[in-house]
Amino acid sequence: MITFQDLNDIQVQLSFDKDVFPIRAMHVLVLAKHENKWLLTKHPKRGIEFPGGKVEDDETLVEAAIREALEETNVEIFNCQWIAEYMVHEEKPFCKVVFIANVGHINIEHTNFETEGAVWLTYEELVSCDHLSFHMKDAGMQAILEKVSAYEGKWNN
Repeated sequence: MITFQDLNDIQVQLSFDKDVFPIRAMHVLVLAKHENKWLLTKHPKRGIEFPGGKVEDDETLVEAAIREALEETNVEIFNCQWIAEYMVHEEKPFCKVVFIANVGHINIEHTNFETEGAVWLTYEELVSCDHLSFHMKDAGMQAILEKVSAYEGKWNN
């Protein structure tokens, strides 16, 4: 388990083992890659980040990941695999599951409503990007990116 303070000085715990936190995960984060580029989105206020969000009523975590990726990037994903989970110790704590996924269909038309759409970055572009969301700059994200490097070749490059 990794414990750190995010850039808003909130304690976060990250685990690469399942079911270690006392509350049920109701948020998702999706890491997907296509042609050696990461699928990200540009949030109008926070900046560039991986797609994700909250689970809606009667929705599984995987269904939420698929829906959020489509809503935020206009990209259809599949083969979502659990990779990590983290707990954010805000006033009302919450848990988020991190998935890796394959990219399916990339819709060209811009029909996004929640973000400014898909952003595709190589790893080098990602780590040097000046417009990243604060979520993308903490120790947890670095640990997640290191962990997913073990999955290279499992994405549809």
